[in-house]
Amino acid sequence: MKEIRVIDADGAQLGIMPPEQALSIAVEKELDLVEVAPQAVPPVCRIMNAGKFFYEQNKREAEARKHQKHIQIKEVKFRPKVDDHDFDFKKRNVERFLAEGNKVKSLVQFRGREIVHSHVGLDILRKLAADLGASAIVEVPPRLEGNMMTQILSPGKELAKATAKINDAKAKGGARPDGGAKAGAKPGSDKTEKPAKKAEEKPKSAAEAPKA
Repeated sequence: MKEIRVIDADGAQLGIMPPEQALSIAVEKELDLVEVAPQAVPPVCRIMNAGKFFYEQNKREAEARKHQKHIQIKEVKFRPKVDDHDFDFKKRNVERFLAEGNKVKSLVQFRGREIVHSHVGLDILRKLAADLGASAIVEVPPRLEGNMMTQILSPGKELAKATAKINDAKAKGGARPDGGAKAGAKPGSDKTEKPAKKAEEKPKSAAEAPKA
């Protein structure tokens, strides 16, 4: 590396110089010389506190990972001869998975000669998507893969927004939305009872005073 572009700790451009000269400047300021853009021509280095820089960088990356949304693909299987009760039960599972922000791979599995009636699987998957309505988006339409017909559903826009709000509220862990008192607190327990005033003693008149 013959020459580098150097930026000072306060962001000022110090120009292009040999690495030795830049390192000497950094040592004089009791700081470090860190390469921040190796792909540039010439490479860009900055004079800074390297320990603080990498600490803050790691902290930002950890915070980004914390709020990163992890989407899973759940799988729900149907049989070609599925009855109404079983269909409704599995449809509720699909609705729950979508409400949690996950995608759903819904599939119909054929056995033996059932594959001849693949249109039955197509009808089942289309009915599932129609019943879910706006709560689901058909991301991958029904298609035959070996002895299975599959389709992939993702949360609808409104459902995705509602799920995001719930997740944000859980992450923040803020105050209760009802603004109520802590659990176990009795109504009116925040009121302070005032001690009862003692009756003031009136001075006795001369007539009531005991005789000497």
